[in-house]
Amino acid sequence: MSIFKTFGVNASGMTAQRYRMDIISQNVANANTTRTEDGDPYVRKVVRFTEKTTDPTSFGTIFRKTRGMDVGDGVKVTGVYDDQVNEMKRVYDPSHPDADEDGYVWYPNVNIVTEMTDLIDATRGYQANATAFNASKSIATTGLSIGR
Repeated sequence: MSIFKTFGVNASGMTAQRYRMDIISQNVANANTTRTEDGDPYVRKVVRFTEKTTDPTSFGTIFRKTRGMDVGDGVKVTGVYDDQVNEMKRVYDPSHPDADEDGYVWYPNVNIVTEMTDLIDATRGYQANATAFNASKSIATTGLSIGR
């Protein structure tokens, strides 16, 4: 892998983790939103990543994969999806304006502890990519100074 390719790999990792942090902050901000524009409670969003490759069908990519060499060109966000695993919270509060006829209110499936844990994970991932980027930059700078 060329030194310049590592810049792109690390930059894609930092971009993906920053986007993940944006979605996590959106989840935290809407943790108590019982009614969105469509009238339903807010649903927690989850970011999914996948490996970014230039062309998975090219001869070079297939050759490197067959030889067990690294092929990836970083990471990309596949999409932002609604969390279908965690259930919405149903709370009895008849005085709430969004309460149903039985007095229950549906709250988002956002757990602040989970969001903060995911935020720490995303922050550490960003920091790791930034550290690797700086190490690659240092290697490139040292290589250029040797050629003087």
